[in-house]
Amino acid sequence: MKGLVRLLTVFSLLVASWGWFGTTYSAQAITIHSPLFAAEAAVPAEKLRNRADDKLDEVYGDKIDLNNTSLRSFQRFPGFYPKLASKIVQNAPYEKVEDVLKLEGLSEAQKRRLEQNLDNFIVTEPEAVFNEGDDRYNNGIYR
Repeated sequence: MKGLVRLLTVFSLLVASWGWFGTTYSAQAITIHSPLFAAEAAVPAEKLRNRADDKLDEVYGDKIDLNNTSLRSFQRFPGFYPKLASKIVQNAPYEKVEDVLKLEGLSEAQKRRLEQNLDNFIVTEPEAVFNEGDDRYNNGIYR
């Protein structure tokens, strides 16, 4: 009797784990033909943009927006990340790029570094989508 129970147990384990041995199924997409989905497909892609997408296209490229950029964006400039970048982010918003030179507690080296890189910065209106919560400190984008 014990032998039969063992045999059935081994057999059932083999059958239950059969999917692990290469008999997987691939997912297949289907096309839904419905008037509800037809209207959605007719919307051009350029209409599906929001203010954040527009700002990303307009600003995030060569320059760093001092009012909307996260700390990590400053990594490409030597000597900014994390200490000086943190000071810049904590004291935003700025009305013009030169306002960053008026930060309290800057060392002479930090002021020099800022002056050398003023051309790499831009100031735009603060957007809630970039400034809500702790997104400026950790936006979850890791490169």
